[in-house]
Amino acid sequence: MIPIPLGSTPAPPDLSFPIQVQGQAGVKFQNWAGTYGSSPELFFRPRSVEEIREILELARQRGKRVKVVGGGHSPSDIACSEDFMIHMGKINRILQVDKERLQVKVEAGILLSELNPELDKHGMALANLGAVSEVTAAGVIGTGTHNTGIGHGILPTQVVAVSLLLASGEILECSESVNPEVFQAARLHLGCLGIVTSVTFQCVPQFRLREVAFPSTLTQVLDELEEHLRRSQYFRFLWFPHSENVRIIYQDPTSKPPCSSSSWFWDYAIGYYLLEFLLWISSFIPSLVVWINRVFFRLLFNSRVENVARSHRIFSYECRFRQHVQDWAIPIEKTKEALLELKAALERNPGMVAHFPVEIRFSRRDEILLSPCFRRDCCYINVIMYRPYGKDIPRIRYWLAYEEIMRKHGGRPHWAKAHSCTRKDLEKMYPAFPKFCAIREKLDPTGIFLNAYLEKVFF
Repeated sequence: MIPIPLGSTPAPPDLSFPIQVQGQAGVKFQNWAGTYGSSPELFFRPRSVEEIREILELARQRGKRVKVVGGGHSPSDIACSEDFMIHMGKINRILQVDKERLQVKVEAGILLSELNPELDKHGMALANLGAVSEVTAAGVIGTGTHNTGIGHGILPTQVVAVSLLLASGEILECSESVNPEVFQAARLHLGCLGIVTSVTFQCVPQFRLREVAFPSTLTQVLDELEEHLRRSQYFRFLWFPHSENVRIIYQDPTSKPPCSSSSWFWDYAIGYYLLEFLLWISSFIPSLVVWINRVFFRLLFNSRVENVARSHRIFSYECRFRQHVQDWAIPIEKTKEALLELKAALERNPGMVAHFPVEIRFSRRDEILLSPCFRRDCCYINVIMYRPYGKDIPRIRYWLAYEEIMRKHGGRPHWAKAHSCTRKDLEKMYPAFPKFCAIREKLDPTGIFLNAYLEKVFF
């Protein structure tokens, strides 16, 4: 038994009775993007921490590993397992709302789409959110989900406490004041320290956002980047590869009443259906992608649009297309150089195509051990290749060119997205990587929470 830091809850006695919780065989897990899947030996839907303890005991008895899955939105194989898989969907209660401190404690399996309306009822909100709301509280912090805003950190920076169920069956409480070193690891945990059972978020008073989106050019936005960062609290922009076209998006708190103005074409599903069909055609005629990127910019993104709504309604949007994604964070001062190099790489290689958009977002530095923003302000450059009707589009040349540029400029990969990094790479990229590894090995010495993805990361 490893020594457990102060602040933990003593483990229950060894389970001397038969295991009661039942797992389901024959379940096929697949992530939302359809890019990775697995067939776990047993699939569990526990209703309590006690049932999770039983699953861990069963895993120890059978020599199996355990992986937890939430919304399954990570477009990598980070959640896949051939042994035991735990779905946390039934462990989704709000445990405590502290209106004075503006904090909310929730069970790990609650979806943000469930949490946000409940926070509305209490006049509270999360200060920043990612684009997808069908993700769990534990999952959204586990891979370092982010949005944009140089005055805001990645989502794990909004966490003030975490409860971990360790491999030993003990509960470890951690925060800035209790087990602080574990806390700085657990806020971006990769699912490998233990099973997160609850998360406490720091909230802010409920607010509305005014979103203004308008066209520009890549040259203009890069030349005036500092001004854009000062002008809007949640600034980001979309670049349409194979062109100079850019869509600038400002999102800022407002007292204006809710309103909406948007393109008629985008309001109707025909826009999505047509795009997916054309992308499928382009899989046979790749040169069409250049035309598609330019035409859809003119049809859908070449006008000014304004919306006002509750913050979580502006932050979140529906992902309609399955996709492959890479998303690396580079030092913010490298933004212009890196994007111009990516643009030049596409221009030099006419056969290498890139779907729109390339999304550029910004985040504040932090002290979280495996955060891409560890001790530096960052620009995230997110590239995608859609999978029209589930068909994979050739992307390897684009992927390799992108990764080479990101590595050159000191990039660190988003943990939920695709990347080719090994432990040797990650040790160079993340200064606190050895410290995280030491904490992981202490909390999970037998590797019960590892899987194939994590073995590539840690070994």
